Amino acid sequence: MYQISNFTDNDDVKTLSQMGPFSVIEYQRDLSVTPGSAVTAYYCSQMNVKKRQLVCDLSHAQVTIQAGAMQWMLGNVNATTGIKGVGDLFGKAVRGKATGESAIKPEYTGDGILVLEPTYRHLILMDAADWGGSVVLDDGLFLACDSRLKHKAVMRENFSSAVAGREGLFNLSLNGSGIFCIESECPKEELVEITLQNDVLKIDGNYAIAWSGTLDFTVERSGKSLIGSAASGEGLVNVYRGTGKVLMMPTAKMPNI
Repeated sequence: MYQISNFTDNDDVKTLSQMGPFSVIEYQRDLSVTPGSAVTAYYCSQMNVKKRQLVCDLSHAQVTIQAGAMQWMLGNVNATTGIKGVGDLFGKAVRGKATGESAIKPEYTGDGILVLEPTYRHLILMDAADWGGSVVLDDGLFLACDSRLKHKAVMRENFSSAVAGREGLFNLSLNGSGIFCIESECPKEELVEITLQNDVLKIDGNYAIAWSGTLDFTVERSGKSLIGSAASGEGLVNVYRGTGKVLMMPTAKMPNI
């Protein structure tokens, strides 16, 4: 048996949320500073720029993570590629190329502890059941999930408008039952959740970070004609149609830290 001290029980570490096998911890202050970086570290802590980590308890469920995200693991933990044959490898390679995600996402099994690399982005836990068992993520947001969730590349309805809008043609979709974690540039408290009932949502820019797999997603002109789009000053917009949910950031994407 193992024992972990001065980690989650440290008074500088706060557990923000727990769901399924996942816990999100946050360091309240950066104590590893020098005289030259102390002022920056102080103002970072005041403005919610803090290091966060995802802790995975594999005794609750096996997990799949983004490639290269593991920092350390303890106890009975086994890592696999999650590849189940040549056909599966080819399919995942194609999906990874299409979505911009890593082709191989390692799976971890056992009953030990897995801790992922620290990040200054906001780690948000969500339940796929709240999305009707199918959720589509914006590029680069996936961090980890219950391995029961199946990964799929979903294609947009309109090829030409996706290219014109300089948005990816494919997005990563998670399907099934389980908890997943995304890395967001905005905290959960600032995210806007919109529920559609046979309605239409149009967004000028890729502010949406997740949406129900039941929604049709296209990129279209904001007006009915080129002249109308030019007059509105908006041009192309992201359009979500049908019944489902959209999770949206209130601000434009910020530079990575």
